[in-house]
Amino acid sequence: MLQPTPTNAQTASGQDPDLSVIIPCFNEQKRIIPTINTIIDYLNSLGRSWELIVSDDGSSDQTISLVEAQRYPNLTIIKSTRNYGKGHAVRAGIIAARGNFILFTDADNATPITELDTMLPLLELGSYDIAIGSRAKQLLQTKQRSLGRCMMSAGLRVIVEHGLKLNIHDSQCGFKLFHRTVAKHLAQVQTINSFAFDLELLVIADIFGYQTIEIPVDWVDIAGSKVHPIRDAYQFLRDIMSIQINHWRGRYPSSLPKTPKSKSPQSNHWFA
Repeated sequence: MLQPTPTNAQTASGQDPDLSVIIPCFNEQKRIIPTINTIIDYLNSLGRSWELIVSDDGSSDQTISLVEAQRYPNLTIIKSTRNYGKGHAVRAGIIAARGNFILFTDADNATPITELDTMLPLLELGSYDIAIGSRAKQLLQTKQRSLGRCMMSAGLRVIVEHGLKLNIHDSQCGFKLFHRTVAKHLAQVQTINSFAFDLELLVIADIFGYQTIEIPVDWVDIAGSKVHPIRDAYQFLRDIMSIQINHWRGRYPSSLPKTPKSKSPQSNHWFA
């Protein structure tokens, strides 16, 4: 479905848009078009200038051809030569993004784009640099999660809290909003391409002294998850070790003074 071109400053004058939305994807031919349509409908309703970036991570199905056939307005497609990992796709999107605020959201639309209504004003007020979605409440109420996923979540939570000293309850929710300068800064330092890249970004943000707020969001457990509890838990542990080693070796040099973090009320659960 071809969406009408919005009348916004970016379209009319070529100025940088107010908002960039990045969708990292890999073999999402069944879900990408409905997700994009939903996001564009929402962006058109905001009265803001915007751009949409689909950052493909080397899909081998019809994902890209389907997106190209729609001729969406204000859309940039980034194509990777091969499958590097979600972190690589998000980083490529951030590098290309021109918006004052940059959001990345998952291709399955598990977190509704309307959750931006809560996050964006918090960053516009200037009190926070990053707003991240938290699925804690929804995950506690999801009874269909496998024992493997539950064990992985519990184990990783202990490692993150006590090993990395990071006060984040849900580092892996695929709905995160940044000020542009913050996103660009973090992307320059990011090293991890796998799905633990979210955690690395948050660790780097903590080292740099950026203010992060964790916001409860609506979330639906969409069928077709690419997370494999055993394989990905092992990779996640390796990535956590890499993050810690990078930190010890000064790979994340802080260029900003360390400032106390503002805490948001959350449950005591951390989920992957």
